[in-house]
Amino acid sequence: MSFKSLGLAPYILKSIANQDYKQPTVIQEKAIPVILQGKDVLGIAPTGSGKTAAYALPIIQSLDGHTTTKNRHINVLVLVPTRELAIQVEEVFRSFSQELPFRFKSMAVHGGVSINPQMMGMQHLNVLVATPGRLLELKESNAVHFSQLSTLVLDEADKMLNLGFKKEMDQIFALLPSKRQNLLFSATLSPEVDAIKGFLLQNPVVVKVEAERVMVELINQLGYFVTAEKKGPLLRHLIKTNDWKQVLVFTSSVYQADLVADKLRNNGIDAQAIHSKRSQGSRTDSLTKFVNGKLRVLVSTDLLSRGIDIAFLPHVINYELPRSPKDFIHRIGRTGRAENPGDAITFVTEEDKHHFKVIQKKMKRAVDMIDSENLEF
Repeated sequence: MSFKSLGLAPYILKSIANQDYKQPTVIQEKAIPVILQGKDVLGIAPTGSGKTAAYALPIIQSLDGHTTTKNRHINVLVLVPTRELAIQVEEVFRSFSQELPFRFKSMAVHGGVSINPQMMGMQHLNVLVATPGRLLELKESNAVHFSQLSTLVLDEADKMLNLGFKKEMDQIFALLPSKRQNLLFSATLSPEVDAIKGFLLQNPVVVKVEAERVMVELINQLGYFVTAEKKGPLLRHLIKTNDWKQVLVFTSSVYQADLVADKLRNNGIDAQAIHSKRSQGSRTDSLTKFVNGKLRVLVSTDLLSRGIDIAFLPHVINYELPRSPKDFIHRIGRTGRAENPGDAITFVTEEDKHHFKVIQKKMKRAVDMIDSENLEF
C-alpha cells in the first residue's frame, strides 16, 4: 500500500517523499484514513510502529482551511509524558509541514526550562505538544486558550498514567471544548487506559498493532557472554571494528551511564551520557546531535529511553540488563523502526544468565549467543 492510497493531499505526499519514507507502516495504513474522516481513534501500538506520523500527517491535512486566526488559541493539543518526547513529536510535525500551502506553526512546551520564552512563542500557534504540568502553568498564566481546539491527542497514555499524570490530565480535560476529535495512542490497553477510553472517546475506531509484527521481523538480536570487567573493552571493540556511526547504549544507572561515556571518550570514541541528572539543555543538545548523526554514541538510562525516538537507528546495545522483560523489549524497540532493520546486542554476565533466560521466554524468542572469551580484543 502507498501513502497516496490513504487519501493524503499532494503537498503532504511531497513532504513524505522529502523525508524518504517509502511506504506506510501498519499503524499508518489503519489510522490515517480514519483520522482523516474525523473519527475518534484508540491506537494500541508499540513504540517504533510509526504512530507519531500516523496522527501527525492527517492532523496537518485537516488544518487546511481551518487554522485559527485568534492569537493564543490553538487548533491541536498533543499531550505527552516526557520533555524529550515533546521535542521529538513537535519535530515530526515540523518536518511534515515544509510543503504546506497554508500557514502552520507548531511548538513543544515542557518543564525544566524557563516558561517565559514558551509564553512568547504561543503567538498564532496551530499545534501545541505539551507535558501536562507545563500546559497547566501556561493556562494559569493566560498564555493559551482552548475554545478553538479541534483535536486532542494523548500519546503514550499508558506512560502518562504510570508517571502519575492522571490528576493533571483530568484538569486539562475539564478545560477543553466538548466537541472535538480525540486520538488516544498507547503501547498497552491497561485498565487505566481503558477507563480513559470510556469517557474520552466517542464511538472510537480501535486500531491495534501487535508488538511482534513490529519487532521480531526487523530486529537482529545477538548476545555476548562477557565478564563485567571486559564489557568496556568489548563495547569499544564492536564499535571500532564494525565502524558503527550511531549507537545507543543502555545502562542501569546514572553512575554507569557517565562511566561508560567517559571511558568511550577516553578511547577516542565520541560519546555522551543522557539521564535525569543532566540539565534539560544538555539532554536536548546531546539528543539533537545524536539524531542528526553528529554524535557517535549516546549512553542512556531507562528513565530517558521513551524520549529517544529515532526512525533509522541502526544499533542498540544493552550494556546492562534492565529489571523487567518489558523494559528490555522497549529498549531494543529503539531500532528496527519504520520498516528498517536494526541490530540489538546484549551483554550477559554469569550473574545475568538466569534473568536473560526469563527475558527471552517473555519475548518468545531465543537470542544467539557468542562467548567473548573466544574473541581477541
